[in-house]
Amino acid sequence: MRHLLVFPERDSAEEAAETVAGWFPSLGVPPVVRETLAGEDDAEDAQWVVVLDDPGGGLQPQDLARLDALAEEGEGWREPG
Repeated sequence: MRHLLVFPERDSAEEAAETVAGWFPSLGVPPVVRETLAGEDDAEDAQWVVVLDDPGGGLQPQDLARLDALAEEGEGWREPG
């Protein structure tokens, strides 16, 4: 399973990636990429995305709630990838 944490600012995305790596060390440090999401016409509207791979599907509902809260703190959101 893949989860995407989407942020408007690079700093927020990088901080979230570090936090996630601390919470779930077995998953490693997730990469941060700049991506234009569907419906975005302008490159300036591109978002910063933390790509969190959970190959075994081991993240539990409470873990996903923590990821949701983390994303919201950075004015972002989580979506399954």
